[in-house]
Amino acid sequence: MRISLMIEGQEGVTWQQWCDLADACEKHGVATLYRSDHYISQANETGNVAHDAWTTLAALAARTTTLRFGTLVSPATFRLPGLLANAVATVDHVSGGRIELGLGAGWMEREHRAYGFPFPETSVRLEMFAEQLEIVHRLWTEDRVDFRGRHYTLENAPAQPKPVQQPHPPLLVGGSGTRGTAEPAARFADEYNTPFASPEEFARIRAKVAAACERIGRDPATMRFSTMTGCLIGTTRSEALERARQLYERVPRDKDVDTWLESYSQRSLIGSVDEVAERLRDYERAGCEGAMLQHLLHADLESVRLIASLSSAA
Repeated sequence: MRISLMIEGQEGVTWQQWCDLADACEKHGVATLYRSDHYISQANETGNVAHDAWTTLAALAARTTTLRFGTLVSPATFRLPGLLANAVATVDHVSGGRIELGLGAGWMEREHRAYGFPFPETSVRLEMFAEQLEIVHRLWTEDRVDFRGRHYTLENAPAQPKPVQQPHPPLLVGGSGTRGTAEPAARFADEYNTPFASPEEFARIRAKVAAACERIGRDPATMRFSTMTGCLIGTTRSEALERARQLYERVPRDKDVDTWLESYSQRSLIGSVDEVAERLRDYERAGCEGAMLQHLLHADLESVRLIASLSSAA
């Protein structure tokens, strides 16, 4: 199973911390660093920095040599598809071919209202997402693109710059197996990512996406399947629980620590390296090929080392 690091960039990650995290990934052998694409913190709007996702990844790409980067995921509501295709291809050049694009429909209404991003109803956002996914794919793989959809129109676009990776950087779709994400993914995506699902839920969602592939004549084996989930890890379980307490104390909460921890553990991995590795094997048996582990204590670099060690333990 591929083990990657996932950082919630809107939760106060400073530029220096981004550099430290990327350096720790390269030092310890984490293959890919994913980051969220948000402009507002869910925990503290005024106290937490929220740097732009693709600007951050471009800068990190320029100062690293082996680490891959990607978004998990970029909302279709934030950027026009032509701009997004160009921006990601540009970062692919900066990195020498180490970029992945995660794309979704967008969900956090508060940040859309705050910054003037369009936030139509869910069905419309899913249409926008499907059109964007097709447009980006075509801009990366065709010489010129004409497109007329409900939301976007391209007229004889010269489709430049082409990315370094061929036929294109990996395209990842985030979703829960609904038709609105599964069917576009079956047509254009390389990977389908399901966040915060149990192994049993993951298997059901994977089956839905595999069925969507089969309906269009695509071999489901050509689609990769992954999950994103929280991770609090330690050399021992006690050490992991201490990190859980640190996370609990970061923001005011309505629940006491034990109640919060019970709820959090239902959708996240908590424990020693061996315990987390065993849980990951449950996902692997459910058909999961990659895990993006959400690390919320982003100043804690020891956790990055422990997450890296899962690649050999899981």
